[in-house]
Amino acid sequence: MLHSLLAGALLAASALLPLQTTPASTSDPAADTPVGRNGQLHVCGTKLCNERNEPVQLRGMSTHGLQWYAHCLKTASLDALANDWKADILRISLYVQEGGYETDPARFTNLVNNLIEEATRRGLYALVDWHQLDPGDPNANLTLAKQFFTEIAERHQNKNNIIYDIANEPNGVSWSGIKSYAEQMVPVIRAKDPDSVIFVGTHGWASLGVSDGRSEADIINNPVNASNLMYTFHFYAASHKQEYFDALARAADRIPLFVTEFGTQTYTGDGGNDFTWSQKYLDFLASKQIGWTNWNFSDDFRSGAVFKQGTCNGNDFAGTAMLKPAGVWVRDHIRNR
Repeated sequence: MLHSLLAGALLAASALLPLQTTPASTSDPAADTPVGRNGQLHVCGTKLCNERNEPVQLRGMSTHGLQWYAHCLKTASLDALANDWKADILRISLYVQEGGYETDPARFTNLVNNLIEEATRRGLYALVDWHQLDPGDPNANLTLAKQFFTEIAERHQNKNNIIYDIANEPNGVSWSGIKSYAEQMVPVIRAKDPDSVIFVGTHGWASLGVSDGRSEADIINNPVNASNLMYTFHFYAASHKQEYFDALARAADRIPLFVTEFGTQTYTGDGGNDFTWSQKYLDFLASKQIGWTNWNFSDDFRSGAVFKQGTCNGNDFAGTAMLKPAGVWVRDHIRNR
């Protein structure tokens, strides 16, 4: 969760590199892609469903912060994600603070727009992540959030592959405060894009409140007053074990959930991998058809970044030769379902 530590200092030289991409195609996604197979998604009961009202479980990857690792997102890496990894979804992680959106809204909005277009060309779903983290109260960035999501929703309203995540990991704020924020943000997006699914983070760093000493009952007893909305849960398997798993299991049949971030390591995105607990979580998510995106698709030095350091300077992203152990494991779990 606190995965951004040190990254700015280590990667100042590469910060805000432009997206190095070449359009793959200007045509609509082919039929045999995640978007081609499923079309416009919507929430049906506690599930995420496709255009035929069938539950779907999306699996994919989250970028690292665009202010540090935009150079990892280029033609070769995105082609590998779509064609070699066979992912369904790209989570576009736009930090608000820490050298992110607030420092240059136009530049970062353009980076997000470009990545949405690249995901669309490859038939992937594009999850637009408003990565607010510190301050933890999303209301602190309400004005910026309205500005950003108005621009994104207006530009991409006619696409059928956009998902909006309006608050990454709320922390130090009550569930009622997050609910108030969501009920102000949903109409902003709906005014431009009435059909797309919206995600909102839960309290306690998207732990369903567990990290704050609370529980999923706060949300179940006081849900956001909006339709076509899901709640997000994050876990890091070496840190978040039985108590967190139990909260997820209790909530799964009561509210619509999506795991927008998880790691096989500790909550710092670093340290040893706990593949046993990771497998327990992913088996459960598969049984409930709850989608997920893994943290993260970069070559950061931490164990949670899937590529070995230096990989993003080249164009060799397919296969497993350039992957750390977590990358090998996650790629396998995206490919083999």
